[in-house]
Amino acid sequence: MTAATNHARIASYLDSLETQRKLSPHTVSNYRRDLLELVAMTDALSDKPALATLSHFHVRKFAAQLHAKGLNARSIARKLSAWRGFFEWLSEQEILPANPVEGVKAPKRSKPLPKALSADDAVRVVAEGSPGRDANSPDQLCNRAMFELLYSSGLRVSELTGLDVRFVKEGNYASAGWIDFDEAEVSVTGKGGKQRKVPVGQPALQAIAAWLAVRDTLVKADPHPLFLTGRGTRVSSRIIQLRLRSHAQALGIPTHVHPHVLRHSFASHVLQSSGDLRAVQEMLGHASIAATQIYTSLDFQRLAEVYDAAHPRAKKKT
Repeated sequence: MTAATNHARIASYLDSLETQRKLSPHTVSNYRRDLLELVAMTDALSDKPALATLSHFHVRKFAAQLHAKGLNARSIARKLSAWRGFFEWLSEQEILPANPVEGVKAPKRSKPLPKALSADDAVRVVAEGSPGRDANSPDQLCNRAMFELLYSSGLRVSELTGLDVRFVKEGNYASAGWIDFDEAEVSVTGKGGKQRKVPVGQPALQAIAAWLAVRDTLVKADPHPLFLTGRGTRVSSRIIQLRLRSHAQALGIPTHVHPHVLRHSFASHVLQSSGDLRAVQEMLGHASIAATQIYTSLDFQRLAEVYDAAHPRAKKKT
């Protein structure tokens, strides 16, 4: 009798979603699947209680069981949301002690490690020209300067697009950022309007100088942007993404390369060499050291790979 009651309540709830809330058939189907799983887990309990008598403890146990089965945090959170909505509806139909799902949270989602290129691949991407293209053409010189600077200084792509030529700093124009060749540094405005200065390596400075030598041929209405498209407009983040992806593919780099990959590579490689987390935090412009600590995981991953490959007691038996 209890099982039939549980299914009847769910059928009524799903009907209300479809007729009153006008949810799509696909959404209702997803709710049905999640709620039937709730019924199955309830029926597996020794006392086989009715849904209306489930407690906070039961739901926490169900969430733990889903997690133990390998269900990811996002899927568990979706199921809990579906269950919570059902019990909110059920409380309008009959008296419930409380919503048993209220306060039950899914496991924390694991943050995927940012992808970083190997040092060799990173150098190839920023130093080599695209095969079959004239390395001295304005667009290729612009690309080389942008890619070198992204990897040299770990800039966000929005910070790169906001850079202007140096002369505007002395005028009344409010520049978001510029290159200082004398100090070998780039000044940028990052998140929250926070300004910072980051060192620029000599290869990047040389690439920027080569670009500046031909940049005037593309300048049109706006003289300020440091990096320009073929039509003389400021480059956008999307244009840089497309150019970098195309360039990396032409070089045969197996990883999907986008501007943030070069930023990750910069941070990972500097941290591997220096071990100075605070310095990397400052150069990346992170407000919190916690945001930078992800790169310590990247560094440990590399060390673990070296260990697994080299240590005689770590090698797997074939």
